[in-house]
Amino acid sequence: MPQRTIVITGASDGIGAAAARNLARAGERIVVVGRSPDKTAAVGAELGADYFVCDFAELAQVRELAAALRERYPRIDVLVNNAGGIMRGHELTVDGHEKTFQINHLAPFLLTTELLDLLTASRATIINTSSAANGFGRLDLTDLNSERSYSTNRAYGTAKLANILFTAELQNRYGKDDIAAAAFHPGVVATNFAAESTSWFRHAYKTVLNRFLLSAEQGADTLVWLATSTPGRDWVPGAFYIKRALAKANSQAYDAGLARELWDRSLELLRAGEPSEKSELDNA
Repeated sequence: MPQRTIVITGASDGIGAAAARNLARAGERIVVVGRSPDKTAAVGAELGADYFVCDFAELAQVRELAAALRERYPRIDVLVNNAGGIMRGHELTVDGHEKTFQINHLAPFLLTTELLDLLTASRATIINTSSAANGFGRLDLTDLNSERSYSTNRAYGTAKLANILFTAELQNRYGKDDIAAAAFHPGVVATNFAAESTSWFRHAYKTVLNRFLLSAEQGADTLVWLATSTPGRDWVPGAFYIKRALAKANSQAYDAGLARELWDRSLELLRAGEPSEKSELDNA
């Protein structure tokens, strides 16, 4: 098979870096995207891969990343939206959005929609890193900034629920164009995830409990499987997976109307803050 181009965000550490290494060994052309300049450059150098630095807390950087990817690559075969995390507390980004919601949902939604024409032309697979934490999320389209009610864990769970809804609606809208989307839970992985947050999750990553967690390579297994297997044959597009198997998600994840409304509301939020020149969002 010809070498494919696979873009992985959040690839400077953890399961993103592990997946990048695994896929590079398989002969794929990997594009590493990360927030830390030093870590991202190091992974890129290790793999002999192109790399881009992008902080999802600033949507202008996401737009610049999308433009750079469009300019550099004539096709993108797989886009892995893996960047994300739990925050310290309620905080708004420079774009005016609650930070958990922006980094985990709105920024990857923007990156994907900015690349949609390239992705559809490439008949691409889009993989969204979600979490079993979606189970304690609750999406309220009238309070996406969590102004009326906020907790660190619920905000994260809601953002991971949004990943699953985005996956379903992406498949609904663009499956006919041979796009294949999937969301997955990597498991509880021994990385620096949540270490700087106020969530109780951080205790598992800093204490003796760490020895019972999955390795980054184990956590990346389902991601790599989705990226290297055949959608429609090996897995059902538009669905949520755990350990290479269909998994049950939050009941809101199966609300097609909510998925459609979240897509439309996300576009509205992005258009309100986008530059005046024409954006790919006009076609999303």
